[in-house]
Amino acid sequence: MYNSESPLRAELPTSRQLLRSTLLAVIAAAAILTAVVLPAEYGIDPTGIGRVLRMTEMGEIKQQLASEAAADAAAAAGNAPTRAADASQGGASTATLAAAAPVAAAAPAAPAAQVPQPAATAQPPAAWRDELSFTLTPGEGKEIKLRMKEGDKAEFSWVVEGGTVNFDTHGDGGGRSISYKKGRGVPAEDGNLVAAFTGNHGWYWRNRGQADVKLVLRTRGTYSDIKQVQ
Repeated sequence: MYNSESPLRAELPTSRQLLRSTLLAVIAAAAILTAVVLPAEYGIDPTGIGRVLRMTEMGEIKQQLASEAAADAAAAAGNAPTRAADASQGGASTATLAAAAPVAAAAPAAPAAQVPQPAATAQPPAAWRDELSFTLTPGEGKEIKLRMKEGDKAEFSWVVEGGTVNFDTHGDGGGRSISYKKGRGVPAEDGNLVAAFTGNHGWYWRNRGQADVKLVLRTRGTYSDIKQVQ
């Protein structure tokens, strides 16, 4: 019924050729998985190629967005935040300090013959080196990074006007990555950022509210430059 001729035995691939083709396919698949899929989808970059091609940042953002979505789903399911308990503890501490104030006021005055010590002159704080401000619409995120060497220290302060944000303080460079701190529904944050290794270190913010917010970031310290990643 068919006019096609069956191939001769000599024309069929040998077992060695089939094995070699299979090994080449496995090696190619492993290379694509390591150099492309892992950085772009999961932010894992063992070879460093993903960082050069800017695929690792895309994978890190995907993982961060997935983590935020899971956290939002858990919160919607009834996970109560612990902020109320923290606030009540803070209130108790304030009340304790307030109650102790009269005791301090009732302490006996120093003898008149005591020579007063000169008050230390308060040093004005150093001026901020950089200040950035931007608006985040509902659902929008933004990432700012400082280029730092290992051990460099940067002082920072950021504040949200008109709402709160979710944030992730993290760093990456040389095939390494680290998350220093995360927060949800935070109106402001300040402190010191010490680079765990040479690379880019900074913040990622996302507005999960229903209205636009304005975020102001101020930094100073030992870093070469500051840049917006997205």
